[in-house]
Amino acid sequence: MELSQFFQSVVEQDQSAVVICDTEHRIVYMNPAAMERYAKRGGAALLGKSLLECHNGTSNALIVKVVEWFAASPTHHRVHTYFNEKENKDVYMVALRDDQGRLIGYYEKHEYRHRDMTPFYDFGTNEQSGETNL
Repeated sequence: MELSQFFQSVVEQDQSAVVICDTEHRIVYMNPAAMERYAKRGGAALLGKSLLECHNGTSNALIVKVVEWFAASPTHHRVHTYFNEKENKDVYMVALRDDQGRLIGYYEKHEYRHRDMTPFYDFGTNEQSGETNL
């Protein structure tokens, strides 16, 4: 099995929205959480469109500036873009690079500050039988 399948599975299972763009700002991937989060803006229909169509002029200028900074050096990896007080999370833009260190795209990373109150090792129930999955 290719390692890329493992990476795709990691992103697909992430409960935070993951939107991956190429260096031309075209949306090339959205995980299920992103499709749900941005459903009112088009959800899966956003694939192939420019991320810049989803933001205002000020935000677009900042996005372009960050991507230029990423491209300037292979050591430029991550920029803190804002704190969302309502959702208690920090948001970052993160560079994506090929195996030669060349910039191939970027994505937005959400880091929530809320403690997860789910009980440890809570397997829930089997949706079909109602039995515990242990």
